[in-house]
Amino acid sequence: MTHTDNLSRDEDILKAAEDWARGGRGVALATVVETWGSAPRPVGANLVIDGDGNFLGSVSGGCVEGAVVTEAMDVIVSGKPRTLEFGVADETAWKVGLSCGGTIRVYVEKIG
Repeated sequence: MTHTDNLSRDEDILKAAEDWARGGRGVALATVVETWGSAPRPVGANLVIDGDGNFLGSVSGGCVEGAVVTEAMDVIVSGKPRTLEFGVADETAWKVGLSCGGTIRVYVEKIG
């Protein structure tokens, strides 16, 4: 899994998604659509993922990226978008590292 600069601007992330899709790669876009409490990234934050698990951007400052990348790879294969939710009340949130006290909802869709 290759991780590039997660401080990249959203425009750069969306441009990368476009370039990857144009280059024939399967691409998914994950977007923070809702936050509650102490969320590490704001609504609108993006993470772009290709079919090999390469990604650019951040939806959680590193807390749940691994889980989102895994789900995104499924979305690329199935073509079916899904909404993911991570929060401290959810046991999986602790497993994937979202222990910052907030909850986030992330929409993942295939693009290209």
